[in-house]
Amino acid sequence: MKVVVVNESKHAIPKKFIEQWTESVTAELRKRKVINAEKAKRELTLVFLDKKPAQKINKEFRGKDYATDVLSFDSMDPSSLGELVMCPEVLKKQAKEHSLTFQKELGYMLLHGILHLLGYDHETSEADAKEMFKIQDTIFEKLTK
Repeated sequence: MKVVVVNESKHAIPKKFIEQWTESVTAELRKRKVINAEKAKRELTLVFLDKKPAQKINKEFRGKDYATDVLSFDSMDPSSLGELVMCPEVLKKQAKEHSLTFQKELGYMLLHGILHLLGYDHETSEADAKEMFKIQDTIFEKLTK
């Protein structure tokens, strides 16, 4: 999966980590037949925003008036998997709460966003949430050993 990183935040973004992590996640998703070869070749756009613009987008698209960690947007372009909008400030706060490094939290939420773009949704039902988090947690644990 080709990753395009757009950093509109004031925070440094570890692009090399993102590229390597996404490659590893894609390989694991392929092994588990969660993503096919065609989708694995698509482009993923990551946009990093500071809190205020992230909050504005969350309110506009989800009706929730706060900055969130990751938002996923499908694409009409057949060469694109979609776009993830992430907020480094929220990720840093969550990393601290979860006793993780910023990179591990970023990786976890990147995986989470990719699963959303592949059609998984933890907000639809308990069964859907269980399925999504099982895939997410299994891959995350394998890649962070």
